[in-house]
Amino acid sequence: MKNNNKLIVITGASSGFGLEMAKEFAKDGYSLLLLARRVEIIEALDLPNTMCRKVDVTNKEEFEKAVREAEAKFGTTDLMINNAGVMLLGDLSIQNPEEWKKMLDVNVMGVMNGMQIVMNDMKAKKCGTIINVSSIAGVQPFGNHAAYCASKFGVTGLTRVVRGELSPFNVRVLSIMPGAVKTELLDHTTDQSIIDGYNEWKEAVGAVNITANDVAKTIKYAYELPQAVSLREIIITDTKQDA
Repeated sequence: MKNNNKLIVITGASSGFGLEMAKEFAKDGYSLLLLARRVEIIEALDLPNTMCRKVDVTNKEEFEKAVREAEAKFGTTDLMINNAGVMLLGDLSIQNPEEWKKMLDVNVMGVMNGMQIVMNDMKAKKCGTIINVSSIAGVQPFGNHAAYCASKFGVTGLTRVVRGELSPFNVRVLSIMPGAVKTELLDHTTDQSIIDGYNEWKEAVGAVNITANDVAKTIKYAYELPQAVSLREIIITDTKQDA
């Protein structure tokens, strides 16, 4: 195990990429703040040097309170991973606008909250990394993804802008854009016909064999490169996914 005591904050840590990242970073002794609404899941991991808090990332006050509590114990945040997100696929012409709002609130405002909470301290110490977990849907369109694409294209845009603003301060701002990976994300969608169609597509391309752990290891690799090395945008998909 490496002797790493830098504080890493991971949102959406109770499943998928977040859960796998927590396990991977814990192996190397990092101090962790794990945030999720289902806090009992991350508490059950019983990881060392770890603080777990129930947080809704759209509530900036609640989010910041948890980060400051962890920083008081472990020191200032060295890595913020904005991973929390929701995917509610739907036909824009009939989709409930409340689903649009939920995606924009969590996927965009939640990311902006996380960035603002840590970026000024990172600027002051001239070091640090922010990683926003976006999606391949943040750079290209897909059917029934209109509002989801809107949210993820938003993440792509804000990440690029803030990267430019923070680069003079030696702070890295990276975007990870996974393709189809088996996680709980699809379960958020309320239209069963869209879920069925998505699963049929995955089978048609030969299923999806890439795992959440593959994505987690890629994120960890990007972070552990020297501070002077910025893998600005990483699109990671199953080899068989051609779109």
